[in-house]
Amino acid sequence: MNDQKNANEVPRRQFVALSGAVGATALLTGAAATMSTPAAAGPVLGGGGPSPHPSCSTAPPGGGVTCPPVSLQGVCGSPTDDDPLWHDVQYCTQGIVPPPPQLKPDCLVMTPHYIILHGAPRNTHNYLTLPTCRITGIECPFIHTDAAPNYWHEAWENARSGGNVPVQAPYIGLGINSQGARRLQQLHIHMAAVRESTQRRLQQLEADGRMATQPSAWADTANQAPVSGPAGSGDRVYRILRLPNLRDNLFTLLYQNVVRPNSLDMADQTLIVVPKITSTGFAGTFYVLNSDTSIHDGTSTCDYLLVYR
Repeated sequence: MNDQKNANEVPRRQFVALSGAVGATALLTGAAATMSTPAAAGPVLGGGGPSPHPSCSTAPPGGGVTCPPVSLQGVCGSPTDDDPLWHDVQYCTQGIVPPPPQLKPDCLVMTPHYIILHGAPRNTHNYLTLPTCRITGIECPFIHTDAAPNYWHEAWENARSGGNVPVQAPYIGLGINSQGARRLQQLHIHMAAVRESTQRRLQQLEADGRMATQPSAWADTANQAPVSGPAGSGDRVYRILRLPNLRDNLFTLLYQNVVRPNSLDMADQTLIVVPKITSTGFAGTFYVLNSDTSIHDGTSTCDYLLVYR
């Protein structure tokens, strides 16, 4: 496992199990290793496991394949991999009890395409959205194809006010770490809080016209701007895109408009979504931030902006 830290990055959070309900979500961030990938067949819900939680799930356009093919197992992960978060998914979808000493998770939301678990530390503003397919993380090519479910839309629909697991914080953020900045090897979108200062900064950048309004302009240097993290951590530079909704797969937008045209590596990317929230509530706009260490003062982790504790 690669535990090297970038010299200008905050130390990785290394969590310990908090209770039987937390399971593998007790270790959520940190540096990661490369593993293999998914199976062609989707998981089977049920099998003696917990009862499914009612929730709406958006299937991929046109239905069809919803998991990576066997040919991608070398990069996306194998169903036989020994990863704690993947064990949690298998427990929630098939009732397979995690191997000791790992504890059973609480399966908060269960659908054919994704589940939602507690994050760590366990509280009311820290949750995870995970695919029910075996997908290691952002490096898996399947997630930016038309066959992939829209995991970002699902995370927002559950985290928003009125969702199944609303993030109970004034300002909400969704995020995913790069391959090198994560600790566990099952794709997970963090559903957490962001600081008021982050929300204010993004609204000011929007007012100043310093963000892309079309995905095709996302990688332009004019749409890069620094955003402050925790006190003392300094600014990090992000490519910023404003979107009116999350109907499009953000992994696809990132790959097609930033990664591929600039010969970057998808595995190095971080993605963060911050819904615009004003004094009257959600303003119907999303700020989508991307960064990696190829840009000056860039970062490959979402941990500067998301608040888990």
